[in-house]
Amino acid sequence: MAVKETKSADDRTKRLVSLVVLFIQSTSMVLFMRSTRTSDGPMYRPSTAVFCSEIVKVIVCLCVCFVQKESNFTGFRKYLQRELFDDPSGAAKIAVPSLIYAFQNNILFIALSHLEAATFQVMYQLKILTTAILSVVMLQRKLTPLKWVALLILMSGVSIVQLQIGSSKAEGASNSYVGFIAVLIASLSSGFAGVYFEKILKGSAPSIWIRNIQLGLFGVLFAGIMMVFNDGAGIWKDGMFYGYTWQVYWVVINNALGGLVVAMVVKYANSIVKGFALSISIVLSSIISMFSQGFRPTFMFGLGAVMVLSASMLYSITPKGKKTTKPQQQSPKRVHLV
Repeated sequence: MAVKETKSADDRTKRLVSLVVLFIQSTSMVLFMRSTRTSDGPMYRPSTAVFCSEIVKVIVCLCVCFVQKESNFTGFRKYLQRELFDDPSGAAKIAVPSLIYAFQNNILFIALSHLEAATFQVMYQLKILTTAILSVVMLQRKLTPLKWVALLILMSGVSIVQLQIGSSKAEGASNSYVGFIAVLIASLSSGFAGVYFEKILKGSAPSIWIRNIQLGLFGVLFAGIMMVFNDGAGIWKDGMFYGYTWQVYWVVINNALGGLVVAMVVKYANSIVKGFALSISIVLSSIISMFSQGFRPTFMFGLGAVMVLSASMLYSITPKGKKTTKPQQQSPKRVHLV
């Protein structure tokens, strides 16, 4: 009995820690990214931040694999060589979502340059809709009527928010449509890349961490190409870290760790807890934006935000009687939908 109680206490601790980390990560990511894109002073280049994030992601995954294997450097090198390169066709498939993720991460900076942090948080929940639809199309997944209702509420809530910011007379509102299009593209790319990556994971032996290393290596390649193509001349003149502040470095690290934090939450908690944490982060982002960034929510924004929050929670609910091994098998599906 003592052993069971110890394990239960350990699980509760891990669940609480993972939830707190996700809450902090999801809230701070958008706020800091928005702040770095609207602050005075030299402006950093988003392509360099995306490139650095991919490098950090690979390093973190390598460290996790090394700890899990508990091996010496020589044995670890042979393990990586076997897992990463023995199946060239499987590794090549990772190039598709990796390219899309690299593109999506650049798009997110554009969106946050034209939208308030709170507005972005609400509208980016469109990724739930795009992921669900693409899961039905690509994976033949069946959604419960409750989830379809949640998706309809989500669409309505996001539409209300978009209509509200589109009719705003505030300064810079004319660019809100640019932000909306950027969010829409990011949501579509996130949904497709996540579902495609899930399909690869289901039919392959390597662990999630190995697949993330492959994803990150291709990400470094594609993000590097985009960085040179878009900002090569400026980087050559000013340096790669031109305009970087401690907030930008935090954005780089935060962006890299985002998907890994979600994986930790899904492993030690569950999807409902994850949805709850992400929903609360939207509310907290809105409150902080009111004091730090001059955001002034209207009644229509509040209505749309409540609908989005409700839809997020409703979509995460698992009906009673369905607590089988199936939800555990679905855990990896949400790991990369970020």
